[in-house]
Amino acid sequence: MTQIRRFLLVLVAAVTVSVSATAQQARADNTEEFIAHLGDQALQVLVLNSQTQDERTQAFRALLNEGFDLPLIGRYALGRFWRQATPEQRGEYAKLFEDFIVTTYAARLSEYSGETLRVVSSRRDDGDTIVVSEIVREGLQPIRVDWRVRHGDQSLKIVDVVVEGVSMLLTQRDEFASVIQRSGGQVEGLLARLREKNGQD
Repeated sequence: MTQIRRFLLVLVAAVTVSVSATAQQARADNTEEFIAHLGDQALQVLVLNSQTQDERTQAFRALLNEGFDLPLIGRYALGRFWRQATPEQRGEYAKLFEDFIVTTYAARLSEYSGETLRVVSSRRDDGDTIVVSEIVREGLQPIRVDWRVRHGDQSLKIVDVVVEGVSMLLTQRDEFASVIQRSGGQVEGLLARLREKNGQD
């Protein structure tokens, strides 16, 4: 299973925190509750069969913006090339990155096949909180997923997801760096690739 496919599985499984699991989180700290609440909201996106694909995609985008710090994740995914990019390129990249995440994963939500997410514990780490969880799959070994949650002034935001010890953020940064390097070190090469992926070229 590639890391991207695992990330997809995480996004899909995040929607499946059960009612009993949610009840358990009521006794945990607010960061664990945050992950559980996000899962409950995502589950509603999946189970509403009356939604069109566009409506489901819009709901998925709203969920990502609520739960994930996409601007920070996007900047980190661009790595050292963020400093190289012009203000205009940074602005376009931020929009393309969000559309890329939504386009890539929203259409695959239909692959949801009953996985559930079980919150195990949480701990503080370098100012953030790591929520440890497991994706439970019938007949298969559970997959460990750690959520790095940052405490902002007004809200909590996920800034990275680590699946079985592999950071999805670092994986995405490596992939973007590879695209830019194949484009002669030019950020425009990545922007063109994202436009193509998003159907915006």
